[in-house]
This record gives sequence, C-alpha cells and structure tokens, in this order.
Amino acid sequence: MVKYAIAKQLAGKRIITTDGEELGRVIDLYMNELNGKIERVIVEPNPDSSLAQRADQETGGMITIPYSSVLDVKDVMVVDRRELTG
Repeated sequence: MVKYAIAKQLAGKRIITTDGEELGRVIDLYMNELNGKIERVIVEPNPDSSLAQRADQETGGMITIPYSSVLDVKDVMVVDRRELTG
C-alpha cells in the first residue's frame, strides 16, 4: 500500500536536470516485480527538451529514464544529466 501511495505522488511531477533544463513530466513507473524497486521513469517529454528528440511513435511519444539518475524528489524530480546519455 505504501508503494502505491508513493508512486501516485510521483505522477505528474515535473522533471528537471541538475543544470535546470525541464525534461517533462512523470507519466508512470517501471517497477521490478521481484524486489519492488523502481527501475525506470516513463516521461512525457517537454517538446523543447533534449529528451524530446529520443521520443518516437512506437512509444506514443514517451521516453524512459533510469531511476538511478534521480537525485531528489520534492516539488520536482531532479535528475543527473550525466546518467541520461545513451
């Protein structure tokens, strides 16, 4: 029940990089079913962000980023840009 509440609180959060670029908003999460840990964040990219170039029609315009790149979550989700390459 607690994991559900946390995931629900993340939905819709803005995502920004450590250098201040707004990447988009959290749409959903990929979780490991065996250990319950969040593995990836599904993002609706901001059209002006560097991530928007990676979005394609197969994913409905969404992209994923590794949860390991998340540094902090309060009013916004802050991610480390160095972990977003690839």
